[in-house]
Amino acid sequence: MATYLQPGDKAPDFSGVNQNGDTISLKDFRGRKVILYFYPQDDTPACTTQACNLRDNFLSLREQGYEVIGISPDTAQSHQKFISKYKLPFTLIADPDRKIIDYYGVWGEKNLYGRKYVGLLRTTFVIDEKGTIEKILKKPKTKAHAEEITRS
Repeated sequence: MATYLQPGDKAPDFSGVNQNGDTISLKDFRGRKVILYFYPQDDTPACTTQACNLRDNFLSLREQGYEVIGISPDTAQSHQKFISKYKLPFTLIADPDRKIIDYYGVWGEKNLYGRKYVGLLRTTFVIDEKGTIEKILKKPKTKAHAEEITRS
């Protein structure tokens, strides 16, 4: 199942714990554009490529008014190691209970080399200053993710 959300919808508000144990809510970012990206697992090849692309383009994204928030089912401790290892300059929220993931509808059937299984569907939501979803990127290109986000 892919997300039920559509561009133009209000982004569901959420609260979650980041890598430092701080509670982060989407409403904390009102007045700023948010890149909310859901990824399957810390320190795996595709997820690392995606995170490093966002890291390498972070200053440009900030100059364009974006905040970057990543969410995966990993723990806060796993996020700390991932951030430290790759020097990621943005917040990662731990969602091991999949509350936020389910809220955004990004958990569903996947197909890898013909094997079907259930897992997190790599998805990015671009949210405007008022909390409205501007764009949804399903299966984003991990090596060119920032470019996909900023392209109109």
